[in-house]
Amino acid sequence: MNNVKDSYAARTMAKSVGVMVVLVILTIICILPIWILFVNATRASQVITNDGLTLIPSNYFIKNIQETVHLNDIGKISYSALIGYKNSFLITICATFLTVFFSCMTAYGLVIYDFRMSGPAYTFILAVMMVPVQVTSVGFVKFMGDLHLTDTYWPLILPAIAAPAVVFYMRQYMKSAFPADIVEAARIDGSGEFSTFITISLPMMKPAIGVQAIFAFIANWNNFYTPSMILISRNFKQYTMPMMVQSILSNDKLSDLGVRYTAIVLSILPIIVIYCFLSRLIVDGVAEGGVKE
Repeated sequence: MNNVKDSYAARTMAKSVGVMVVLVILTIICILPIWILFVNATRASQVITNDGLTLIPSNYFIKNIQETVHLNDIGKISYSALIGYKNSFLITICATFLTVFFSCMTAYGLVIYDFRMSGPAYTFILAVMMVPVQVTSVGFVKFMGDLHLTDTYWPLILPAIAAPAVVFYMRQYMKSAFPADIVEAARIDGSGEFSTFITISLPMMKPAIGVQAIFAFIANWNNFYTPSMILISRNFKQYTMPMMVQSILSNDKLSDLGVRYTAIVLSILPIIVIYCFLSRLIVDGVAEGGVKE
């Protein structure tokens, strides 16, 4: 009997070690490109060219930041980190709020209210989720032009209300981890429908909201495709951060690799900060969403 237990313990230990090794390798694969990006942002352009790849940071980061901040002063390069941050934060925060709030409201309606068209409505939402944004781009730009909304931020913010993938996730989360009886209890106590949604349902959906807020923030912050179509006048003061970075990467007159890497690092810093603050909610959302009530 002891031999059987020892053999089972040995197999379990070997399996755990194997899983740990695989996870460590995957972690290194994910982190290594980002680390190399940060390292190159601390190096001089000539050093990057001559010495090639290294994992050890240098002491040129402050110099690269100074040169990056003053790129617009030398002309022919449309870049300003402050303008990019301001515009991107305005668009991203508003779009993320609309995405999460209205997706929660839609999922809440599909789960809590038992109406006849709930099934077809959910099927329609899933069908919309299958349509690539590139397919509707031409019609979207033409429609915004007819409404005279090009060169404004409204087409970059308001469409965030319709986020079928987020609705799908929120509905699945509510099906698995949201006690619908608490809504009935709130109604008996005299709470209004909207008040119940705001004061009771939303706080209980906090883990799922945190997960989707991270994903929505990243998607809107990194969005280059839609702003490049809507901001057709190419007014420098309207540029988002991805447009600022693209203006550097596409400029063949700027050969300073350190500045290029620094511009990319500055563009992804807010994403890293947001993820660090909300990453705990991802674990909570997965854990709570995986338990069937």
